[in-house]
Amino acid sequence: MPGTWMLGIETSCDETSAAVVRDGSYVASNVVASQIAIHRQYGGVVPEVASRQHLEKITYVVEKAINDAGLGFHDLDGVAVTVGPGLIGALLVGVAAAKAYSYALKRPLVPIHHLEAHLYANFLAHPELTPPLVCLVVSGGHTSLIFLKNHLEYEILGATRDDAAGEAFDKIARVLGLPYPGGPALEELARQGDPQAVHFPRAWLGKNSLEFSFSGLKTAVLNYLKSNSEEENKHLLPDVAASFQAAVVEVLVEKTILAAKLGGVRDVCLAGGVAANSTLRELFKQKAGQEGLKFYFPEKKLCTDNAAMVACAGYYHYLAGDFASLNQEACANYPLIVSKS
Repeated sequence: MPGTWMLGIETSCDETSAAVVRDGSYVASNVVASQIAIHRQYGGVVPEVASRQHLEKITYVVEKAINDAGLGFHDLDGVAVTVGPGLIGALLVGVAAAKAYSYALKRPLVPIHHLEAHLYANFLAHPELTPPLVCLVVSGGHTSLIFLKNHLEYEILGATRDDAAGEAFDKIARVLGLPYPGGPALEELARQGDPQAVHFPRAWLGKNSLEFSFSGLKTAVLNYLKSNSEEENKHLLPDVAASFQAAVVEVLVEKTILAAKLGGVRDVCLAGGVAANSTLRELFKQKAGQEGLKFYFPEKKLCTDNAAMVACAGYYHYLAGDFASLNQEACANYPLIVSKS
C-alpha cells in the first residue's frame, strides 16, 4: 500500500494501546485497553498491577490494531514505541513487544519520548499545523512548556518544580472524596460550583517565569478545608473544586501565552491528559484570541495516553532515520533530546 505505515505501541502507565498511522496524519486504527476499572478500587494506579495487565493485553491490542487498519504485519514500515518516561515495569512490556515485532518483521525500531508523543497528537488533529509553535504538555506526570522550532527540534521553556498539574488535580480530588480518576471527577464537581468563591493562590514565580508550582496551592486547599467544620465542607465542595480548578487553569494559560509572546510565536498548542479539561480549553481559546494567537488542541481521545500519537511522532523520526538497535532499553526517566541540530 502507498504511504509510510507506522505501528505505534504505548504502555507507559495504565493504558495498553496500539495504533497504525499512515504518513503521520491518517489514523487507520487506534486501540486502547483501559485499566481504569481495575485501578479504581485502589484509588490510583498500582504499578505491578498495571504491568501484569499490559502483559495480558499487548498482543491482543496490536493484532486488533493491524486488523482494524485492514493491513497485514508486513505492510508496516516501522515500529514506534514509548520508551520513557513512565512506570518502568509498564514500559518494559511495550518495549519488549516492539523489539519482537521489529525483529520478526525486519522493520526499524523507533524509540519515542512520551512528551513528544503527546505534542505530536496535535499534528494528527491538525495536519495543517507547522512549526514553530509553543506547546503546553500537561498530564498526571508532566507539566512542561515546549518550544518546537522545527520537527524534532525541542527546547523546554519551563516545567513544574514539584507536582504536575494533573497530579495536583488527582490529589485534591482524593481529599474531596472523589473517585479515581480524580481529574475528570473534579472537573464534573466544579461545574456545580463558583470559581470565584474562594481565592486560592497562584504561583507566578517571578516576572516572565515559565516554571510552574502547584504544591503551595494544594496546601492552601487543605488548610481551607481544615478551617471549616466537616458539615460546612459538605456544602462547600463544589465551590472548592471550581476555585481550585480556576487557580490551576489560569496559571497554565497565562504562562503558555507568555511563552508564545516572549518567543514571537503565533501558534500555541495544548496536549496531555489534562488537555481534555473543558475549562482549560475554553480559557485558552479566549486568551489566545485576545492576543491574536492561533490555538490548537487534539480531540479528547488523543489527549489521554494512546498509540496513535506515538506512531505520529514515530513517522517523523522514521523520516529522519532515528532508529534504535534491539538493545534499546526502557527508561523511567528518559530525557527529551532538546535539539536535533
